Amino acid sequence: EIQERLGPYPSRVSGGPANPLGARAIYLYEGGKDTLYRIHGTNQPEYIGQAISSGCIRMTNEDVIDLYDRVRQGTTVVVLPPGGESPLMRPFAARAS
Repeated sequence: EIQERLGPYPSRVSGGPANPLGARAIYLYEGGKDTLYRIHGTNQPEYIGQAISSGCIRMTNEDVIDLYDRVRQGTTVVVLPPGGESPLMRPFAARAS
């Protein structure tokens, strides 16, 4: 879905101002498998809070650096839908990596 909107993307992007994951990225795993969800910074802060990706959580680079420094690999991460419970969305729990 995201590739349809934004076009193909490379398998690796070096760090720096052109990296869409911003200053840091926390990869989320469930049952030992990559969920493809990330908590990450951005090089486009104007899009923070908008549903423009396939489920990643976009933060300011300053905030994601702080979070990254606090979260250890293997930490359980629980993501709740905005506004509390929703019958269409279940809470999502994964491990940080």
